[in-house]
Amino acid sequence: MNERIGELLVKENLLSSEQLHKAREEAAAQGRRLGAQITALGFMDENELSEFVAKQYGVPSINLADFTIEPEVIALIPEDVATKHNVVPVNRAGSTLILATADPSNIFALDDIKFLTGYNIQPVVASEQAIRQAIETYYSEPDEDILDDVMAGFDDAGIDFVAGEEEDDARKMAKEAEDAPVVKLVNLILTDAIKKNASDIHIEPYEKSFRVRYRIDGLLYEVMKPPLKLKNALTSRLKIMSELDIAERRLPQDGRIKLKLGKGREMDFRVSVLPTLFGEKVVLRLLDKGNLQLDMTKLGFEQKQLDDFQHCIHQPFGMVLVTGPTGSGKTTTLYSALSELNKTSENLSTAEDPVEFNLAGINQVQMHEDIGLNFAACLRSFLRQDPDIIMVGEIRDFETAEISVKAALTGHMVLSTLHTNDAPSTINRLLNMGIEPFLVASAVNCIVAQRLARRICSQCVADDPDVERQQVIDAGLSEEEARNYKPKRGRGCGNCSDTGFKGRVAIYEVMVMTDQLKEFVLNGASGTEIKREAIRGGMCTLRRSALNKMVEGVTTLSEVFRVSTSDSV
Repeated sequence: MNERIGELLVKENLLSSEQLHKAREEAAAQGRRLGAQITALGFMDENELSEFVAKQYGVPSINLADFTIEPEVIALIPEDVATKHNVVPVNRAGSTLILATADPSNIFALDDIKFLTGYNIQPVVASEQAIRQAIETYYSEPDEDILDDVMAGFDDAGIDFVAGEEEDDARKMAKEAEDAPVVKLVNLILTDAIKKNASDIHIEPYEKSFRVRYRIDGLLYEVMKPPLKLKNALTSRLKIMSELDIAERRLPQDGRIKLKLGKGREMDFRVSVLPTLFGEKVVLRLLDKGNLQLDMTKLGFEQKQLDDFQHCIHQPFGMVLVTGPTGSGKTTTLYSALSELNKTSENLSTAEDPVEFNLAGINQVQMHEDIGLNFAACLRSFLRQDPDIIMVGEIRDFETAEISVKAALTGHMVLSTLHTNDAPSTINRLLNMGIEPFLVASAVNCIVAQRLARRICSQCVADDPDVERQQVIDAGLSEEEARNYKPKRGRGCGNCSDTGFKGRVAIYEVMVMTDQLKEFVLNGASGTEIKREAIRGGMCTLRRSALNKMVEGVTTLSEVFRVSTSDSV
């Protein structure tokens, strides 16, 4: 209940000024809503207060105890949204959702729910206590109950698939995939992942179970376990949305889903379907262009690293390589570099598999291995297109590496990625592919290795008494740094889903190919020797970069150990 209603209650002599003042103070102290505190103190009856609010806003007042709310209606709004706004869906009629709320003036809540559900919202007033009771009743066990609600329309006999039987008829599979509860369940999984800022969705069938996991800030969390009999119907629905072949269940497939979320916002899902022993596993990568960070200064570079990286990408020719495992943010780093280099006077072309984000002013080409359009073929074509800057999604083989190196040596700036553990080991990876040492030394400007560490939640950050000084010294801090360091952690709150972490920050290792390092490469030095020389020349390693983030209070010691290894060489 908002403050305006409190003043009106005093004006109508239903509450004294002293009572309102006391209710305000106690509500603030206990973190409760004003209306709930007024009724808790016995100043007004709940129904009397609800009727007064309803009258002021010209909306009906209802008693939730008189209603039995259908499971399909409850499933329209997730529990955390209902709890956050203190609302509960009551019924739906056509495109209108009737929503019980104690505060019909809360336009933000009504807009949020309209956006989430796609329904027009018709508010009705109920007491805060009645709404809380309804939430407890209808959302007793979040995932299981929402799932049960969504499943309410299923006929068990209709979708019980048995392993080993003949292939299901494609038309039958398509019909089951369009069944309303399956559609609702898929929509629930996709929208819930967006709401929780997940980067990936894993839908995994096993012999006797079926689960859905979200990757949030780099770690996987199980969010629900749908009935095993739904695995084919669920996969078929996702295949239909991705425009894939639902009858093909023996080969991997890749596709894309585009969702319009209202207010001009779009979300892309990159879909990968992989046949496993007990069914098809589906992984969806969420691609939100609205969250794409193209400002290099905000990615996580140390200042010297940023200066070195920018210097290298602004060279007239040469190669800049970004390395790291899948999901370490390499694409974001490359896109930020391309964004900085994207000028009307330059011709930029990219070969990607897949194209994750569309960037204005850049010629992006999607690879199609099945028709012979691979990185090497695309690179050859680029060189006939008068290029200035070329981005190759990944150097996977000798042919791609050879053409990339030749392009870098003939007046082009080449950006690409490799899968290696750190910057120095990238040299050996190129040599192992068959590139001559003198070509590597001549072509490569710099190599960037990166990882993503979880950020401590800013809303529940606190001192961490469990971290001892010797632990951070063992991790790599000096005695003096360890004395001055105050360990931090996240206690866990609603903002971070009780994990203590919210968001991620990139950890970088930038190795500029100095004349000394080029000599080492030409002389056949090992990865360890190259790393030792790079550190001597001032390179900030992944471990040191992670420790700097820890000292700044951005991340924790456990994250330092998770994303980096010791620098002992």
